[in-house]
Amino acid sequence: MKNTILLAILVLLTGDAAAQRVLDVGPGKPYSNPQTAAAAARPGDTIRLHPALYPGNYYISNLKGRPDAWITFEGTDPDQVILEGSSEGLHFTDATYVHLRRFTLRGQTGNGMNIDDGGSFDSPTHHVIIEECTFRDMAASGNNDLLKLSGLDSFVIRNCHFENGSTGGSGIDMVGCHFGEIVQNRFVKLGSNSIQAKGGTSDLKIFANHFTNGGQRTLNLGGSTGAAFFRPAGANYEARDILVFANVIEGSLAPIAYVGCRNVAVVNNTLILPGRWIMRILQESTDTSYYLSCANNLFYNNIVVVDHALSTDVNIGPYTSPATFRFSNNLWYHLDQAGWGGPQLPVPETNGIVQKDPLFIQFSTGNYRLKPGSPAIGKGSPAFPGLTDFLGTPFLTIPSIGAFEAGTTVTTGLSTRLQCTIYPNPYRDKICIAGIPPGCHYLLVDARGVILSSGSLKPGDDCIPPATSAPCWLILRSGNAIKIELVTGN
Repeated sequence: MKNTILLAILVLLTGDAAAQRVLDVGPGKPYSNPQTAAAAARPGDTIRLHPALYPGNYYISNLKGRPDAWITFEGTDPDQVILEGSSEGLHFTDATYVHLRRFTLRGQTGNGMNIDDGGSFDSPTHHVIIEECTFRDMAASGNNDLLKLSGLDSFVIRNCHFENGSTGGSGIDMVGCHFGEIVQNRFVKLGSNSIQAKGGTSDLKIFANHFTNGGQRTLNLGGSTGAAFFRPAGANYEARDILVFANVIEGSLAPIAYVGCRNVAVVNNTLILPGRWIMRILQESTDTSYYLSCANNLFYNNIVVVDHALSTDVNIGPYTSPATFRFSNNLWYHLDQAGWGGPQLPVPETNGIVQKDPLFIQFSTGNYRLKPGSPAIGKGSPAFPGLTDFLGTPFLTIPSIGAFEAGTTVTTGLSTRLQCTIYPNPYRDKICIAGIPPGCHYLLVDARGVILSSGSLKPGDDCIPPATSAPCWLILRSGNAIKIELVTGN
């Protein structure tokens, strides 16, 4: 029995050691190309590409790591490990738990890199990380994408560079992809779109990316997909449940396009000089007896700067439901019309700010951080707690408008700086405050940042009433005890 247990332990140890292999690829290395190395890879292995020009058209199927043993597919230097030309650089199908990083794809005639589920819609490719990769210079002009994703779930695309895409294609094109994050990437000179999410795509976060001339529609949130390609099968929406925040978008004909999508929130972005429209609301899948109309989408806490190139503020197509959209707390500024009255929106906006200079630190060089005294500081809507800005700084409970948080929070302890008294502390069913100065507002949030109530406090003794809605300066964070934070900057 002891010998059997010892043998089992030795087998496990041997298996773990064997799993941690490096498969070297390149001139003079054990593997001449990535495809042959991938065929030999096991969970836990690293496929390492050494400097070379690789001709591409590498088809890699069933590259499968495990939750505890991902397969890493990496270049030693992203500027010297280059997959160049051919119809595709790399094509992964039915991959799981794979980390792709530090290489360049350029000059393809089909798609730069393709990741898909092999058409098996019920078993998506999943758990893929793509980072520190460059996708550029498509040698095509049609519907060709730098990075094409179909049936990919649970993924991250981070710190990548996309440049010079095909005229009719996208930087990142997603069909039926779910539970993904696209974060801190750079997009320059794209064709149709920088990012397109369609065909039943849902549950995405697109944040802290920088787009410059990102295509006809920088973010095409939806699209038009043949019924046979929707994932999940039978989905009656192009896209839903997408959160777009803390991005900087410069140029393009339309920075934002809502297309057959639902529950898409565009929050705390900075949009600079759109070429024709601020946004488009469209429905390209027009069989509304089956496909849901474009509806129930949000646009708030965004800074939008326009000039004379603007043609129509919001382009609204047929079969859409623009009356269901919500606009709130956006700052709109026209460089060329001093008396501009703001955009014509499909529904009235709440708490919008019109024709006030946002006071960027340096507009001419693209530094869109806010100067002290900016009218955008501390004027955002307080929804979506926990978001971070373009630089990774947490937005305050009452955030600044735009992609950069410029407000400051000074923690004052329990009462010293404000010279007031809070009781009982810890509190039970109510919180009372004595000594509040005139005109003070409050916001009560729990330990997670969820707003419990807000309102105005009168001088003297006052107890916080049931939940209301009002601007605030004073934040009371409740947990085992109460802490006061004084928000400054606005």
